[in-house]
Amino acid sequence: MRNQNTPIAVEGYPFALGAAFVTLVFAILSWKILALFAMCVTFFIVYFFRNPHRSTPEGENVVVSPADGVVIYLGNAFEKHLGEEMLKISIFMSVFNVHINRVPLSGRVLDTFYQRGKFLDVRDEKATFENEQSGMILETEQGRKIVVVQVAGLIARRIISYPEKGDLLCCGSRYGLIRFGSRLDVFLPKDFDLRVAHGDKTVAGETILGYLP
Repeated sequence: MRNQNTPIAVEGYPFALGAAFVTLVFAILSWKILALFAMCVTFFIVYFFRNPHRSTPEGENVVVSPADGVVIYLGNAFEKHLGEEMLKISIFMSVFNVHINRVPLSGRVLDTFYQRGKFLDVRDEKATFENEQSGMILETEQGRKIVVVQVAGLIARRIISYPEKGDLLCCGSRYGLIRFGSRLDVFLPKDFDLRVAHGDKTVAGETILGYLP
C-alpha cells in the first residue's frame, strides 16, 4: 500500500507542487506579499500531508488508534453492517493533526463499503448517518470482528482508503487518509477492554484504545 516510506503522503504532492509553482511565479513577478502568502500555503500543505514514523505497540489483542486527534464520543451504538450493538469510539481530526490513518489491529478485510452523503460538521452526531463515509470490516485470526469508518467532515471532501476485500493488514500500517479534517469511528465488541476516555488525545498507530479479550 502507499505511503509506507514517504515523508509526505503521495496524495499531497499535486497540492504541494502546485502551491510551490504559484509561489515561484509570484516571486519572479516580484509580487512579494503574494509570494510570501503562497509560500506559507505551500508549507502548510506539506505540514498537513506529513507522514511521520510511528512505533506500534506489540500484542496479539491490542487495538491502537487509527487516527491522530481527540476522542469525542465513547459509548454503545448500533453498527448496521454487522447488525449488532457495539462499543463505538469516535476520534475527531482537526486540520492540524496528521491525517494518515492506520490499521487498528492485525486482521483480514472481510468487506469494505462506501456511502455517499453530506458534509456536516463531524462533531454533530447526525454525521454518523448522513455524511459521506468509507469503511471496512476487519476480522482477527480468532474470529473477532471490528469496523473502522472514515467519515468526511465540513471541510473534508475526499476520503482515500487502500484496502480491498480479502487483504491481510498489519496493526499500525497506513491504510488511507481524509483530506482536510474529519472523523474516524471504530466499532468494537461490547466486552472490549477499554483504555481511553472521552477527551483523550490519540496518536495513530501508537495510542492503545484497549484490548480484545
